[in-house]
Amino acid sequence: MIKAGRYDFLAQDGVLFGTPCVQAVVQTVEELGARRVFLVSSRSLSRKTEVVTGIAAALGERCCGLFDECVAHVPRESVFRALEAIRAAQPDLIVTIGGGTPIDTVKMLLICLAEDLHSPAQLDVFAIRVLADGNKHVPAIRNPPVRQIVIPTTLSGAEFSNLAGCIDSKRRVKDLFTGREIGAQRVILDPAITVHTPDWLWISTGMRAIDHAAETICSRNPQPFTDATCLHGLAMLADSLRETKSDPRQMEARLNSQLAVWLCCTGLNRIEWGASHGIGHQLGAVADVPHGHTSCVMLHNVLRYNRVANKERQVLISQAMRRPDTDAGDLIEELVADLGMPTRLRDVGVRRDQFAAIAAASMQSMMVKTNPRPITGPEQILEILEEAW
Repeated sequence: MIKAGRYDFLAQDGVLFGTPCVQAVVQTVEELGARRVFLVSSRSLSRKTEVVTGIAAALGERCCGLFDECVAHVPRESVFRALEAIRAAQPDLIVTIGGGTPIDTVKMLLICLAEDLHSPAQLDVFAIRVLADGNKHVPAIRNPPVRQIVIPTTLSGAEFSNLAGCIDSKRRVKDLFTGREIGAQRVILDPAITVHTPDWLWISTGMRAIDHAAETICSRNPQPFTDATCLHGLAMLADSLRETKSDPRQMEARLNSQLAVWLCCTGLNRIEWGASHGIGHQLGAVADVPHGHTSCVMLHNVLRYNRVANKERQVLISQAMRRPDTDAGDLIEELVADLGMPTRLRDVGVRRDQFAAIAAASMQSMMVKTNPRPITGPEQILEILEEAW
């Protein structure tokens, strides 16, 4: 039987790389004809560097406001605080500067604008859900009245997806949401501003992007296009992260990492992923583990768990990392250790008494349901967590 499939490209009209971000923002704003530009950023970037003030100054009267109170893991309440500021300013373009937290905050508030939502509880209807039969339900989201352009300062890859994660604080579960136009309309990659990113955050989010690539390559439904991009991106990112670890001021290595993330993210929300992401999301929700660190501790363990189901796909990872005779899980763990990142759950503050809550929440994840080695109950999640401990 001839293989059938589908690949959806993002509603993204371009990526600018290597141009100073201030120049690139002004150029983009002029090309898009925007007159009221609202800035969203992390607090540290806004208040401890001149990056955000420099962009605001270059925009002049076109800058209509700033929100810099984004909260890690994007709790729903923080989204609505940002939404209030956006509604008051009425921008025709949002410029998001920072990592996955501000980027996902804007994605979520764009959903709220598109659907005219006014309370966190209303988001329940629009979360991606796993149905009783194991299939996923993806609610239709209207296109928002405004788009965002993104200047990323980490390597998580949120700028290259239309998927957002948001925590329901009452349930202590991270839900996923998607909409065609909630992601970046345009991405600006400027390595010079990433020197403000703490080294641990830069490197750990790089591992997050490697996780994106690995779970795309090892998907139960891989595609040739994403094989090509992700295998090259994985090799490129592993090399450039080691270079950056050795010399954090090496701009070429930092830009290569950013470009590698672009390649590693071609499967994000378009190819079925597995338990590394599915469990990782809930490590953040239950135990407040940073995104990058969840990949550092989970990916190699999930690869080992899945090896009986997709050994031949994992060999592709080993080949890309130029050691075809070494187990992919071992290579990933070695890379994490070489980069000085944590490799075990105990190293990132996860307690054994949290395992049951993590396992229960993970079973609600569509990514756990699409793991290459079927996971049918929380006891299998507990097995992986124990191995990762």
